[in-house]
Formats: sequence, structure tokens, C-alpha cells
Amino acid sequence: MKYRLEEILKKVHSGKLSPQEALQYLKDYPYQNLDFAKIDHHRELRRGYPEIIYGQGKTEQQIIKISQEILNKRCNLLITKLESSIYEKMKQKFPDLEYNDSCKAAYIKQQKPLEGKGKIAVITAGTSDIPVAEEAALTSQMLGNETEKIYDVGVAGLHRLMGEHEKIKQARVIIVVAGMEGALPSVVAGITDIPVIAVPTSVGYGANFNGLAPLLTMLNSCPGGVGVVNIDNGFGGAFLASLINHL
Repeated sequence: MKYRLEEILKKVHSGKLSPQEALQYLKDYPYQNLDFAKIDHHRELRRGYPEIIYGQGKTEQQIIKISQEILNKRCNLLITKLESSIYEKMKQKFPDLEYNDSCKAAYIKQQKPLEGKGKIAVITAGTSDIPVAEEAALTSQMLGNETEKIYDVGVAGLHRLMGEHEKIKQARVIIVVAGMEGALPSVVAGITDIPVIAVPTSVGYGANFNGLAPLLTMLNSCPGGVGVVNIDNGFGGAFLASLINHL
């Protein structure tokens, strides 16, 4: 049987595992060297959640091997930026693996994560921003947060945003995902007293510069309380929101 790190320590303390048996389980902590990767099994103890795999740029064999070792530790598995072709092959080896086609992320839940204190709202300016928002929402849920999705309420029709105002006010942290000129996070911050995490997307016409324009808009946000992550980084926005929500 595989044990998570905190379970090993509890079993040693209670006498259910001998020091020699515990040593065998602990041999891969704080990290496991696979030559092509060093899996940070200690991360869950340090940060509250296991290592998350960034799928882009890795081979199918590398992703499968890293995933197998994470699952062997009875941890939850989340893979972002994973092509559907690789997922289909992985599904044969990991039958419980699920896939969000919109944000290209795969996941397996083996353990219930520590629950957040409140709700995280994920808001998009437009429908084209949904893939990045879905990455944020999935990450938020995998990290143990109640997550509310509010999509397509951008500044081209602010009455749509005000129609969701009561839902928005119930959140403890807000993630706002926007492309084009990226104005929505400033608007949301201006009508709430809730921390806002702005995620610029690469959605937009030429002068959007693949997300640079909304990134600069968000960095220059007038209302206080707006933090900004990198372009298309739904995962990063959700991880930060989760840290806040677990305080």
C-alpha cells in the first residue's frame, strides 16, 4: 500500500509502521529523481497541494511516468496544457483520468483537498476567454475551493455584469479573465471590496499583441486590490486565489 507523507508520520507515531518500513516509504522524499524530471513529492507538505504537471513540451512517456509516480503517492493529479491526443493514450493506462477539452487539462481526484474558507468567482469578459477561465475554475476546484463561474459579462455590455452583482459579492476572491483591452478587472474591483486576480488572455485583434495590451491595462489598473498574473495563466490565477481563500 502507498501512503501519503502525513499518513506515514502518523503511522510511525502510533506504532503501526516501524522506522525501517517508514524509511522505505520516505526514500523518495523530498523529491524523486527520474533523470529527466525530479518530482517534488515534498510540495504537498510545504504548499498544501502536490506538484501539478505542465503538459506542454513534455513527451507522452514523460507525462505518463511523472503521473504514475504522483498517483503512487495517493495524491491528486492535475495536468495542464495537455493535448487531447496524449490524453486518449493516457486514458488507456489511467482509466479514471478525466479531461476538460476546453482548457486541455486532465485530472484524477484520489483525495479530498482541504476546503477553502469561502467561494472563488471566475468571471470572463467574453466567451472567447472561457478556455483560460476553465483552467482557472478546474484548478480552483482541484485545490478544494467552491467555485462560481460567471461568463461573458464584459464592458461592451456592463448591464450583464450588474445582473450578476449579488453572486459576485458573495465571493471571497474573484478571478477576472479578459482579453481585448482587458478593462473588466478594474471595473469589478471598483464595485467590490474583494481581492481581484486579473488574468489577461491572448484573445483580441492585432493591437492586442497576443495579450500584451490587456496585461498592461491590468498592471495599470486604477482601483486598488488588483493583482495580475501572466497572459493565459488561468492556473496561476487560481493557485493564488486558492492561497488567499485558505488563509
